[in-house]
This record gives sequence, structure tokens and C-alpha cells, in this order.
Amino acid sequence: MPELPPGKLPVELLRELLARYGGVAGDPRVVLGPGIGEDAAVIDFGDRSLVAKTDPITYATDEIGWYAVHVGANDVACCGAAPRWFLACVLLPEAEATAELAEAIFAQIDGACRGLGVSLCGGHTEIVPGLPRPIVVGHTLGEVARGAHVTTGGARPGDRLILTKGIAIEGTAILAREKADSLRGVLPDAELDRCAAMLHEPGISVVRDAQLAIEAGGVRALHDPTEGGLATGLWELAEAAGVGLTVDEERLPVLPECRAVCERLGVDPLGLIASGCLLIAAEPDRAEPIVERLGSKGIAASIIGEAVPAERGCSLRAADGSLRPLSTFRRDEIARLF
Repeated sequence: MPELPPGKLPVELLRELLARYGGVAGDPRVVLGPGIGEDAAVIDFGDRSLVAKTDPITYATDEIGWYAVHVGANDVACCGAAPRWFLACVLLPEAEATAELAEAIFAQIDGACRGLGVSLCGGHTEIVPGLPRPIVVGHTLGEVARGAHVTTGGARPGDRLILTKGIAIEGTAILAREKADSLRGVLPDAELDRCAAMLHEPGISVVRDAQLAIEAGGVRALHDPTEGGLATGLWELAEAAGVGLTVDEERLPVLPECRAVCERLGVDPLGLIASGCLLIAAEPDRAEPIVERLGSKGIAASIIGEAVPAERGCSLRAADGSLRPLSTFRRDEIARLF
């Protein structure tokens, strides 16, 4: 049996495994269980629903605790919920484990939690032989009014696709931090520093993006493109909703810092881990008001395409109107580099 490459499980294998083992044991309180493109579970708790999410941080080492909190909070917010509680499983490599490293990760987690109004309420720590780098597995819990949650699978043909900020914020920050030696001398130091700082400005959080979009009304689906980049996020939304997507290539907001780093390292921005942008499917007549609402609060957003019937598949539309298939990435571009 062939070995699997680094990164997410191939979607075909994941689909098969979920079909075989992804049942919810008949519990009617599980409102939303596991599925392709659905990044959090929703559980009925009476007048409220609990939203639960787990996610590991495996690529970043610098500010890994900060990443763990924000990545989990993003997925909870994409269910329309407010993130409230966080648990962390902190795994340190035996060769690098020091009290200073442990404290640095705890301080990062604490700072990110305080910034989001989230409570650190538990977890686990361990020093692991043979581990090449620190890993933090975050577990994030949030709550939303019963029946008010949003899913990735809510998009319908005709809905407009909106993207906030641009791509790829997280990937650019990670590459600038982890591949600085390769980039220094090619990019000016000030530009490299700006890329590294994208972790905080514009930042990888989409909690506020999601809240503002929902307040504007007309949101059908929310998705947080992460590993595998925007292209994978689009495919996941399409799969979850049972629709196709047509995306206007010239409207894709590839950030100039991202383009410069990707060109130097031979990376495709569409397949680069993309936390920091929010993908929204909205009712056609509500798309512009959502964009305006986000813009009024300082969050750039643009309409990048629309949902179409499933049989049309997922395509990129060139300026001349011609279509070509949307790229697929079996692993994130960062995983390929590392």
C-alpha cells in the first residue's frame, strides 16, 4: 500500500473513511457531524448550540501558540458562533524542550486568548522523543443561539462568492519566518519584515469578518481556507454544498507580499495555507451590502465569483470569459517545501 504524502488526508480517502466510520451513534443532539469541508461540530444544548473544533499547528514554530488559538477560533466563528473556551495539547521535542520554550508557548496562548476574550480552560503537555518540532493541538469551543449556526454546505447555485482581505496571509507569514535565509537578499529587509508581521497585521483572525458578514444578513455559508490554500477551500465549500463554483481569476486578491515570496520560492499562491481570509457564499442581492459592511469596518472584501450547478464543476474564468478547471492541491505548498 503506497505511503500518503504530508498534509491533509486525500479527500477521496477521507470521504471513504467518514462514510464508514463517521456516524454519530444515533445521537439526535449532534446537529452537524463530520463531513468534507465542515470544520467544526455543532451539538444541541437546549436554547444554545455548542460548536466544537480541534486543529493542530504543524508547520509554524514561531508563535505557534498564537496560531493555535486563532486557527480554532476562526473555524468556530465560521459556524456563526462566538469562540469562548480553549484547550491546548502542547507537545515539545525532547531535543529542544526547555522551560523557556514552554513558557513562550503558554504566553502566546494566553495573549491570543485574551485578545479574543477566550478562556484557556485545560489541556495537556508532554515532551516527546523523536518529534522534529513543537506541535500544539488546539481544541476550541464556542456557542451560538439554537438554529442560528452556519455551515460550509449552505451555498446554493446563484449565490455570490466573497473573499475578505486576500491570499495568502498565513502562508506568507510562515514562509517569511521559516525561510528567511532563502528570502534575505532577494527581498528587501523591510519587505521581509512586513511579510513576517502579517501574522498580526492584517492578521490571521477572521472572527470579526464572520461576525460582520452575519450581521449584514444573507450569508448562506462561511469557510476559512487553511491548509491547501484558497483553491482547496473553494473545493471544500463546493463539495460540502453539492454545487460547482466559477471564480473570476482577475478578481482574486493575491496580496503583493504573497506574490513576491511565492515567486522567489516557486510556490503557487492558490495552494498556500491561507488563514486570514474568509470565504463567504451570500444571497445574490446581499453580496454588495456584505462587502460594504466589511469595508466600512476596515476589512477589504471583494466578490470573486458565484456558485453554479454541480455538473458545471469548479472553474477559473479568465478575463476573456474562457474557463479552465480550478487547480487542486493534494498537499499544501508549504508541506511540499518542507
